[in-house]
Amino acid sequence: MSSENTVQVISNGSSYMCKFEDEESEPVKLKMEPQPKARLSRHFPSGGSVTLTCSVSPSSSSSSSSGWKYFWYRGNKTSEPLTTQDVVFLSNDTISVSQGGLYWCRGGRGDPLYYTEYSDPVVTNRAVVTLRPNWPEIYYLETITLTCEIEDGGDAEWKYEWTTPRSYRPEKQKENMMRNLLPSHNGDYRCVGTLKHEKSSTEWSDAFTLRVSDYKPEPVLTVSPLWLSPGASVTLNCSVKHPSAGWRFFWYKAVPKLSDNSYSYELIPGSINGTEQDSYIVDGQTHTAGYVCRAGRGDPVYYTLYSGPEFVWSGVDNIILVSPVHPVTEGDSVTLGCKFRTEHVHYIVDFYKNDRHIPNVTGRELTISAVSKSDEGFYKCKGKDSPQSRKRWTSPESWMSVKSAPRLEGSSSFPVLLIVGPVCGVLLILLLLLFLYLYRKSKDSCFMRSQSSSRGPATDHMINQDETQLKEYAPPLHDQ
Repeated sequence: MSSENTVQVISNGSSYMCKFEDEESEPVKLKMEPQPKARLSRHFPSGGSVTLTCSVSPSSSSSSSSGWKYFWYRGNKTSEPLTTQDVVFLSNDTISVSQGGLYWCRGGRGDPLYYTEYSDPVVTNRAVVTLRPNWPEIYYLETITLTCEIEDGGDAEWKYEWTTPRSYRPEKQKENMMRNLLPSHNGDYRCVGTLKHEKSSTEWSDAFTLRVSDYKPEPVLTVSPLWLSPGASVTLNCSVKHPSAGWRFFWYKAVPKLSDNSYSYELIPGSINGTEQDSYIVDGQTHTAGYVCRAGRGDPVYYTLYSGPEFVWSGVDNIILVSPVHPVTEGDSVTLGCKFRTEHVHYIVDFYKNDRHIPNVTGRELTISAVSKSDEGFYKCKGKDSPQSRKRWTSPESWMSVKSAPRLEGSSSFPVLLIVGPVCGVLLILLLLLFLYLYRKSKDSCFMRSQSSSRGPATDHMINQDETQLKEYAPPLHDQ
């Protein structure tokens, strides 16, 4: 048995009711709101994963009790929702992702499903500041490049921003080349990346701390052997801090310059492009020679200072004088040494300047604690292996040049002030005494003229006599 019932739905646009026969229900008001938009937030816990949370606002209750189910997307909104094979679902509204990229979410509920609007995208990529070249130590005036790397950034187009020390303002680009570094560039550098066609940005990177040394490195050259047989080979070793940090080594001959008693450096032909090894062999050495080295790295090439010169001595010299290569400065300490081919023998050594013996020197070194211009000249040393020995060896002469010490700015005016100051003071005192004398003389003269007008001729005669006597006995001004 079946029956049919007719229900009438009545609406006035803001509320609804139903009517069955003569009975009407209570009106129900429906509030129409725009389609909600999902909101996506991120959290970077320690470790490589990123936590994403999706929510729908406004909502006075939790998302789970409001019936929303959340759907997740990576790359673009038209892709298929992510599954447990792609991400880790921590709860209905939270997932954990390990792959960097652009993520979206939206909520849905009901049957058929009603969807919210997609959330704004968020980026889970991490920004990292990297140094290139990645040397263990960065030196004064060197060139480096700081790069803002976006992990898993793929082919996406990014815009970049940097926070840096005040002394440096980089361009808003991925790479920033920094030339002629100074200690003022020291500090923390951070960057952030923003997708060009989206609003989403990475988090600010961790700080990269740049430290620039305030000096240029100076290598140390050693030569072996020091004494040669004609035609033997010489091994040069160039030692620099962090030798494996991209250095190439350049080798030079030290050529004497007779004009100023110094040396110029000529690159050895076999090392024009530098050598990866920090040692170099010179074949066929036949005579005494000097060598220096330096190291270079990077593009453009950054060079260290030159090493100090080292010499190899031919077998014809049994004794040599080791002296400064460059002119020494007045006031500096300088040491001259006498070196023998056979070092294990105890030698008695004498030093000479301009062929005159220098007394009171013991040992194989002559030290001048504060050199002066008068110490400039030709030096040599003589040695013998015992007091009774008649055989003596004499080194070739070596010229020691002494240059004047640099004068401090304004120092020349100081002695002048010491002289001019007292002289001016004495002149002022003399002028003051002369003024007082003339003033007193003028005052006395006025007093005498006023008295003479009230006295007779006899009195005037006496006054004139007194004035004459005063003039006779008064000493002249310049004798005071």
